[in-house]
Amino acid sequence: MADDVIDVVIADDQELVRAGFEMILDAQPGIRVVGVARDGVECVELARRLRPAVALVDIRMPRMDGLEVTRILAGERSGEPATNVVVITTFDQDDYVRDALRNGACGFLLKDAPPALLVEAVRAASRGDALVSPAVTVRLLRGLAHGLGGEEHREAAGLSSRETEIARLVAVGRTNQEIAEELFLSLSSVKTYLARIQAKVEARNRVEIAAWAWENSVVTSRDQRL
Repeated sequence: MADDVIDVVIADDQELVRAGFEMILDAQPGIRVVGVARDGVECVELARRLRPAVALVDIRMPRMDGLEVTRILAGERSGEPATNVVVITTFDQDDYVRDALRNGACGFLLKDAPPALLVEAVRAASRGDALVSPAVTVRLLRGLAHGLGGEEHREAAGLSSRETEIARLVAVGRTNQEIAEELFLSLSSVKTYLARIQAKVEARNRVEIAAWAWENSVVTSRDQRL
């Protein structure tokens, strides 16, 4: 297997969804579907055996739901590398998605997403650059805006003003390149800041940085009207 090939496992209880995703991804250069699961238990078994870079996981599945699958795969404690999980959802499942985020999901994808976004989601997840659909993700994270909330929690994390600003931009869906351009930073500097933020707020990935920012009122009222 070539090092640059992204191995993917797809888990969904709907045959048409599985077949559609598999057809789209297998047609892409550098992406290969190595396993297809009909339920959560089968997904975990395949992922542990095949060690894909990315798992596309539906939230509602028989035997084991996508929330538990995400918790297991994204938070593996076996010493093996964790799998980057992209959650497949619909617009009426916000509560499920927020739970999936807390379980370690690194991205979200709507079931009716266009093929190009599906491919983008997989490639982004394989890089750990998980905020692939800002409009969807920001809408979901907005519900966290009245969570922990407060200056006290932000101060406890010890973020600098620059780090706080970058966390805010991540939370409203900016890519690394967009952050670099907006703040007049190099791309490598943005990545360095993100690594520091991730360590300070104890986030496993980019999406958890965004969740932290929404929960701790880093996002402004102007941002929330976007």
